[in-house]
Amino acid sequence: MDILLVIMVVGFVLLALIFGFVVFLLSRKKQDDQMQNQSIKELRDSVSGMQIQMMEHLASQINAMRSSLENQSSAVTKEARIFNEGIVQMREALKQVHEKVETVTTFQEIFKSPKLRGNWGEASLEHLLSQYYPKELYELQKMFSSGERADACFKLPDGKLIAIDSKFPLENFSKLNDSQIDSEKESIQKSFISDVKARIDEIATKYILPSENTLDYAIMYVPAEAVYYAIVNPATKTSKDDLISYAWSKKVIISSPNLFYLTLKTIEHWFRDVQVSKQTQEILKRFEKIRKDSEKLGEDFRVLGKHINNAQTAYGTSEKRLGLMVSKVVQLTKGNLEPDLLEDENNENETPQL
Repeated sequence: MDILLVIMVVGFVLLALIFGFVVFLLSRKKQDDQMQNQSIKELRDSVSGMQIQMMEHLASQINAMRSSLENQSSAVTKEARIFNEGIVQMREALKQVHEKVETVTTFQEIFKSPKLRGNWGEASLEHLLSQYYPKELYELQKMFSSGERADACFKLPDGKLIAIDSKFPLENFSKLNDSQIDSEKESIQKSFISDVKARIDEIATKYILPSENTLDYAIMYVPAEAVYYAIVNPATKTSKDDLISYAWSKKVIISSPNLFYLTLKTIEHWFRDVQVSKQTQEILKRFEKIRKDSEKLGEDFRVLGKHINNAQTAYGTSEKRLGLMVSKVVQLTKGNLEPDLLEDENNENETPQL
């Protein structure tokens, strides 16, 4: 019975231990499940956070890429618009150039007519004069008594005139520019120089007319700068081709649109200087006349002084004689002096001549 009791106690104890162990195992398993669930939850939360961060980063990258693409698209669109505008402007410029080329061609065709070239030169000259001076200082189409007509005359002080005539030796100038053969250019250059010299001679002969109150100089106005440059800088540099010196020898001043105002102002100043010089000479002549008149007046004063001195001496002598005569008359009236003695004294004291 004791053994049975012991066995029962032992069995009970074993059962208790087994039960306790089972309870322990179950309790441990529950804790492990809870820990595992917690870990899974934390892992899930961590994964969710990473997913959210990745999604946000990806969304940010997508937005940045979209913004960049939009900016690039806008820039490309802007560049395309600018390019198109440039193309349009280029087409317009080419169109204008084409029109100008046609205009220049027509212009050159027009200038083939000497009369039209002359009209152009006169119009250019009139325009420059009207730009710089009032109408009362110049006269257009000035007619001289010889029957020659200058394109214009500029009025200087004292009624003096300087004749201006427009010359446009374009024909040989154009040939000179078009020619590509040296030997041919040399021949054309000689013809061009001859043309210019002929124009200079024409102006010197027709428009330098001092008898009609012009200056001893005249102006040859060349309305095209390129032609003027060819005149002052000929292709050949020999002395016989120096057109400026030739013009000066003929008292002709060559000018162009760019130099025209300066040329007239220089002539104005020169003329005023000449006038001042003439006035100075006139003043000096008058001073010389005054000097001579002063010398003559001084001589007259010296003669007058001499006469005054003589008169003063005569006056003193006469005064002295008068005193003696009065004294003698007094003595005579008193009976103190002989009459014959008075006569002799009068003869001794004759009045001197002036």
